[in-house]
Amino acid sequence: MKRKLRMGMVGGGQDAFIGAIHRLAANMDGLIELSCGALSIRPETAIASGKALFLPDSRIYLTFEEMIKAEAALPADERIDFVTIVTPNFAHFAPAVMALEHGFNVVIEKPMTFSLEEAKLLKQKVEETGLILCLTHTYSGYPMVKQAKAMVREGKLGKIRKVLVEYPQGWLSTLSEKEGNTQAAWRTDPKKSGKSSVMGDIGTHASHLAEYITGAKITNVCAELNTLVEGRIMDDDGAVLLKFDNGAKGVLTASQVAAGEENALKIRVYGEKGGIEWFQHDPNTLTVRWLDEPTQVLRAGSNYSNLSSFATHNCRTPGGHPEGYLEAFANIYRNFALTLGCKLDGTEPTPEMLDFPSVEDGLRGMAFIDNVVASSQSDKKWIPYVL
Repeated sequence: MKRKLRMGMVGGGQDAFIGAIHRLAANMDGLIELSCGALSIRPETAIASGKALFLPDSRIYLTFEEMIKAEAALPADERIDFVTIVTPNFAHFAPAVMALEHGFNVVIEKPMTFSLEEAKLLKQKVEETGLILCLTHTYSGYPMVKQAKAMVREGKLGKIRKVLVEYPQGWLSTLSEKEGNTQAAWRTDPKKSGKSSVMGDIGTHASHLAEYITGAKITNVCAELNTLVEGRIMDDDGAVLLKFDNGAKGVLTASQVAAGEENALKIRVYGEKGGIEWFQHDPNTLTVRWLDEPTQVLRAGSNYSNLSSFATHNCRTPGGHPEGYLEAFANIYRNFALTLGCKLDGTEPTPEMLDFPSVEDGLRGMAFIDNVVASSQSDKKWIPYVL
């Protein structure tokens, strides 16, 4: 890359949580700079947020429409290269489509859109424009998740038979959306979050991780969604039986009412020869259990000869120096930035650079939500997974 990439942000102002995470991640490798923003739907917050981030007054915008049109009118050596969208689910589609139509690449929070129909239209727009869309499924950015994927891809575990993925949280164990918690309020509002609360918010992370590591696609689901906190209008707990296109079977559970849990995402994948386990609370560790050999513990940052290039490409520190959520998030931004930089420079990105979630992952995530809801509401035991 010959220069930093210029980023514009939609949402993520002072009253938001995830915007600061995106900015930290984008800034970590020095490849990206925040150049402008429409940081809130509230004008006073948008202006205050822009000033706090030292944006020029002329590039603090009050709406995403204003930002995209104004940036597109700037000379090529001044305008942004991509738009990052960190708004609630219902406000993803419109700025993403408009950005693509004006020639800007897109980074977008998950789930990608409000509905499956929007996801299909957005995928079509990406294909029409030839631009890049990156979806921030953070957990695929961890080095040892990438190591797990490489081991499955290389056949080290043999034919994959079983996938167990769980994502328990406890932060919605009370009716906090009625107690002034703005994050809870929009996530439990069907007009803002979509068809499912728990599966849209964290179930999609679990399903993406299962497909990402195994390389297999979900073909059928049998689901139950529950609302366990009295007075809540959307689901806060659920379980899904899964069938994959490689013959493997799976179980996925997601709950935001597992009192006392923080962010306890865990996945186990079992093949004919052995299995792997990765736990988000200890992300530098990948446990490998063999059928006829002692258990292995692989650690990120170590000088093992058998770590894949995808794992080492995403390790940032020597062994024993913990890398966590921000670093995983930054790996997604770095790979996106390197890929976009290659495109701008007319060079070919490496497979390691191209390893970030795409619009196809976003479409599959929305299909997961749709199919889980349909299965939960159906009298049938199993339903086919429809895209």
